[in-house]
Amino acid sequence: MAKTSSVEKNNRRRKLVDQYAAKRAALKAIIMDQSKPMEERFRAQLKLSALPRNSAKTRIRNRCEVTGRPRAFYRKLKMSRVALRELGNNGLIPGLVKSSW
Repeated sequence: MAKTSSVEKNNRRRKLVDQYAAKRAALKAIIMDQSKPMEERFRAQLKLSALPRNSAKTRIRNRCEVTGRPRAFYRKLKMSRVALRELGNNGLIPGLVKSSW
């Protein structure tokens, strides 16, 4: 089980990303628009850098929703390999069969 503080920190980052997503997208559109004057694009760049660092989507860490484990994460199932194996062995994941020979 991961530290609760790490999981909560990641959840706070997710909230910030959702909160600032529209603002970041608008500023990035201005920055990438070559037809706009250089001064306006530079001001948009400064506004973007003034936003909270944790509002960037790349700051979010994929974590297992069962254990909070940050590594060996399956995106499709939103859980780690350890939790997947445990739940699969208990028969709690439909269609998953542990192979044995």
